[in-house]
Amino acid sequence: MRDWNDVVATGLALPGVVLGTSYGKPALLLRGKMLAATTAPDRASFVLHVALIEKEVLIETDPATFWETDHYRGWPAVLVRYGTDADARIALLLDRAWWDRASITQRRTRGERP
Repeated sequence: MRDWNDVVATGLALPGVVLGTSYGKPALLLRGKMLAATTAPDRASFVLHVALIEKEVLIETDPATFWETDHYRGWPAVLVRYGTDADARIALLLDRAWWDRASITQRRTRGERP
C-alpha cells in the first residue's frame, strides 16, 4: 500500500465498507466500526484493526511494516507503514478486520474468517 488511497481502494472493495471518520480523521468503517484509519501518530503509517493475538506475530515477523506505540499497546490495532512490500498481507488483514466487525449474517454470506 503506497498511501491511504490504496488502503481505501482495497477496503471499499469489501461489502458494506464506507469511508467515514474516526476521531475526526478519514477512516474505513463497517457498521460504524473502524477497520482502518489515518489516526496514526506518523503520517507514513495508518492504523489497522487486528486481533491482539495476531498483532504480536505481525510486529515480530515484519517490524518494517507493522509497529506500535505505547498508546496502542493492549489494543486490537496495529500501525502499518506505507510503501512496504506487504500489500497482499495487508489486504488479507483488511479482510480479517472486515470479518471481525461483520454481523453474523454478513459472516455467513462470506464464509469462514480469512
